[in-house]
Amino acid sequence: MGIIAKSTLTCPHCGHAKTLTMPTDYCQFYYECTECGTLLKPLAGDCCVFCSYGDVPCPPIQEQKGCCG
Repeated sequence: MGIIAKSTLTCPHCGHAKTLTMPTDYCQFYYECTECGTLLKPLAGDCCVFCSYGDVPCPPIQEQKGCCG
């Protein structure tokens, strides 16, 4: 099974969901919600916003390579 490149981020503040293509060469530490403007940051123990708020973890985690941090 290959890497899933898209993940749907859901803002914990307003509930807005947006499907995005995840970067494969770096971790995305911040994401600004396009609905409410809240700046999302990874939760403690997560390496990126996709691991914290997405429905699919980032590519390095999918490949069991650990955090790309």
